[in-house]
Amino acid sequence: MKFKGSEYYVATDDLKLAVNAAATLKKPLLVKGEPGTGKTMLAEEVAQALGMPLLQWHIKSTTKAQQGLYEYDAVSRLRDSQLGEAKVKDIHNYIVKGVLWQAFTAEQPVALLIDEIDKADIEFPNDLLREIDRMEFYVYETRELVRARHRPLVFITSNNEKELPDAFLRRCFFHYIKFPEAETMKKIVDVHFPGLKQELLSAAMKTFYDVRGLPGLKKKPSTSELLDWLKLLVAEDIGAEALHSKDDKVSVPPLVGALLKNEQDVTLFEKLVFMNQRNR
Repeated sequence: MKFKGSEYYVATDDLKLAVNAAATLKKPLLVKGEPGTGKTMLAEEVAQALGMPLLQWHIKSTTKAQQGLYEYDAVSRLRDSQLGEAKVKDIHNYIVKGVLWQAFTAEQPVALLIDEIDKADIEFPNDLLREIDRMEFYVYETRELVRARHRPLVFITSNNEKELPDAFLRRCFFHYIKFPEAETMKKIVDVHFPGLKQELLSAAMKTFYDVRGLPGLKKKPSTSELLDWLKLLVAEDIGAEALHSKDDKVSVPPLVGALLKNEQDVTLFEKLVFMNQRNR
């Protein structure tokens, strides 16, 4: 099966090539890129396009690799033993299967998303090396070896918050999602707003890329911010003329809070507008 894109996800040719290359090599696809460039959605859309169930493991700063395999609930077993529960004799009743275990033992091939792996401790990727490489792990409490029935199609996303170990990187196929150029962005917008007036789209796109191009921004607006902003413009019935400045100078767009998400960037933008107005 080849991924050829989907109705709701605009995938560039190099991204489709990366997905299919990872599947051919039977390696996880490590996807990096700015927040809001569709890394998580990629796994969802590929799974849907290929007719595969999707299992998701969203990583937090406190997540440990062991949680993806299984956890032994010793506390519950101790409590049940004090209450005289019969099930306490079988340790299997206290083994909680993690996402990797579920993916390995699924009856059909699944897609597995390990989302934002760089949020976890630096040792987290290293602790998964053997399992991802060999598609198996050992359960010490029950003395059983869990092997993958089918190799899952693994997607791993990273926002580049920290470097990943070289040994881990060698086991992945890597792709960096570049921020969409104007033409690709128009296709993305058309998926979400198929009936949007071209005049409004052109004006909004110009404003959006002007704001993104400002030097010194702490957080540049992403695709998701643009889509939220367009949704508000449509909901408030704000026309293209409200986004145009008469002399092509920089001006504060309506509902700018959908694009800029911290006071530092808003202040920087307002200062730039003030300087442009003063130089008229």
